Amino acid sequence: MAEESDRVAELLSALAHPDKKIVRQAVDALVALAPANPDLPAMMIVAMGRVPAPARWPIAYALAQMAPPSDTCCEALESALDAPDSDIRWAIVVLLARLGRAPSSPIASRLVALLKSGSATQRRMAVYALRDIAPSDAQSQRAVRDALGDADPLVRVAALTSLKTFPEVGRAAVGDILNLLEHDPDTRVRATAALAVANTGQDSANTRAALARASQDASATIAKAARLAVEMMGRKS
Repeated sequence: MAEESDRVAELLSALAHPDKKIVRQAVDALVALAPANPDLPAMMIVAMGRVPAPARWPIAYALAQMAPPSDTCCEALESALDAPDSDIRWAIVVLLARLGRAPSSPIASRLVALLKSGSATQRRMAVYALRDIAPSDAQSQRAVRDALGDADPLVRVAALTSLKTFPEVGRAAVGDILNLLEHDPDTRVRATAALAVANTGQDSANTRAALARASQDASATIAKAARLAVEMMGRKS
């Protein structure tokens, strides 16, 4: 028993290591120990309360794989969606998507709330997590559509690329997408919007005309994306 306690303490300490590989190995080891150690989740909760908020995410990451995540656990994961390290952010998106697909999971609702209150990076990652969950409820789908109007261009890009997962939302938002294609101040958004138009499958005089104009844009990026979108629509038709 003492050896096991020492092993758990060692693994908990490793969660604070600067090497992500060591952190990942510690997480996997703790998760593997959980089925035979019913007290481990409670120990993890205590450990999480002892460290500063920015250092809680590795503990929360392991804990969320052992038991239904508490509010504190979810808050730690959501906070880490703002981490400067993209590997950390994407690892958490993958975890949240897996948790969010479970029946009666609160994750999608929490991500919708984060889209209203989080930083630009958190909002962007929340959109990608919702995309990977692919929830069918109107609130989540509306949040993705609303993100088309986000103040941050990379959130708008995330929303545009995520519409492929929500085809009905994309079709309903074709007017919004065309507006981004023609008027957004950010080149990345306009280029992504061109491809999003094609993915909606809405082949109309309006969409064709907007893409034709975009294909002559002074930005080579936008023009190339618009021409590709026209080709995509041609293949679909």
